[in-house]
Amino acid sequence: SRRCGLAAGRSYSGGGAYPSVSLTCPLPGVPKAVFAAAEGRERFETRVTVLENGLRVASQNKFGQFCTVGILVNSGSRHEAKYLSGISHFLEKLAFSSTAQFGSKDEILLTLEKHGGICDCQASRDTIMYAVSADARGLDTVVNLLADVTLQPRLSDEEIEMTRMAIRFELEDLNMRPDPEPLLTEMIHAAAFRDNTVGLNRFCPVENTDKIDRDVLHSYLSSYYTPDRMVLAGVGIEHEHLVECARKYLLGVQPVWGAGRSRAVDRSVAQYTGGIVKVEKDMSDVSLGPTPIPELTHIMIGLESCSLLEDDFIPFAVLNMMMGGGGSFSAGGPGKGMFTRLYLNVLNRHHWMYNATSYHHSYEDTGLLCIHASADPKQVREMVEIITREFILMAGAVGEVELERAKTQLKSMLMMNLESRPVIFEDVGRQVLATNTRKLPHELCALISQVKPTDIKRVVTKMLHKKPAVAALGDLTDLPTYEHIQAALSSKDGRLPRLYRLFR
Repeated sequence: SRRCGLAAGRSYSGGGAYPSVSLTCPLPGVPKAVFAAAEGRERFETRVTVLENGLRVASQNKFGQFCTVGILVNSGSRHEAKYLSGISHFLEKLAFSSTAQFGSKDEILLTLEKHGGICDCQASRDTIMYAVSADARGLDTVVNLLADVTLQPRLSDEEIEMTRMAIRFELEDLNMRPDPEPLLTEMIHAAAFRDNTVGLNRFCPVENTDKIDRDVLHSYLSSYYTPDRMVLAGVGIEHEHLVECARKYLLGVQPVWGAGRSRAVDRSVAQYTGGIVKVEKDMSDVSLGPTPIPELTHIMIGLESCSLLEDDFIPFAVLNMMMGGGGSFSAGGPGKGMFTRLYLNVLNRHHWMYNATSYHHSYEDTGLLCIHASADPKQVREMVEIITREFILMAGAVGEVELERAKTQLKSMLMMNLESRPVIFEDVGRQVLATNTRKLPHELCALISQVKPTDIKRVVTKMLHKKPAVAALGDLTDLPTYEHIQAALSSKDGRLPRLYRLFR
């Protein structure tokens, strides 16, 4: 009797009761299974509602108990031309501090804790994003908190002073880190868009940390933190409930900096200039320990691509995936599945190169495709020649297998990333902020599938007609001149001029 249930279960699952029934056929006498179905496709589409004050409310339904909700503002370092550089960096650090309703950051965190929530703020060149992930049943509290954090921050003297200290520490840490990627990204943008829009510094300069105070911040906020420049986005909640909360907490709210002030919004369009930014730096002791990182010189070469609103954005994304690359550690060969061009043509053939990676930065009015490479300072000249040659080869023949692999990899990466609720939230918010609508994943996959070799060749040919942007960091004794790099990109094989090779 003790074994009855277990024995019966084993006998049934072993198929003893129906020995002659194939596994592909339904069991006789067993009711037909009824599977759960989506309640109409509209439940999974992004819905957008525009309130009377211009605020856009966007939502995406998703199964689960938790939701991610946040406010995205069309504001960032690119809008600081008329202000002190570094305001967005300050606002990022000051986010979720004391507000009109909440006396401190601890009080905010305790409120979120009741709903199992966490919060975060990220500032980029064109967007500032305040986000909260919490139990969907606490949506009313979350939207109330977000509205207060965005429109009613206290910005006390103590908080601003603490932010100054945090920014100074971060700037010091950036210059000491073994990974130079953040610095190189700043440098390549400064070279590509000199003194305008996305070329403006994303980090607060040291000399501005003492100049930014509450008055400066309020002046900036009054211009850019307006409802028509905001999107309230949510994932994992009902659209009507989110709209109801938006009306309750974000409609007709008087910001702490007041209303009716003159607005000095910078509507400049990015102007690509090209150029070079060099920083001589001793990289011989960037990491300590028994196995220190060898001294490297880092080069990043970029060319203007296109904005994320243009049709060519998808071919450029496929091209970036086709170039791929990464670090040289265990790069291996085709047997390890490393089929991107920068692995096959660069890292597998030139063992002395430590890194070769392609990046694509896209904005509403421009874009930048660049390759980052690093090697020993004595081999900088050869490294530059190899990278310029890869840019030239982009305009050559594109194999069908190579292109299909890149498209499949891009679609796979897109779908994998959109498994994460916070990533869906950011995608919804950014797309609605830029276009007032959202392309769904299957629509993007269809566009990726339509990319042809002629599309890749067309966008590369257009890109190669621009002046290059160059960022160089480390020992630059053997770095070719900007004119030589430009000449190499204009040649048929990407080689540096002969006179340079003979006499440098």
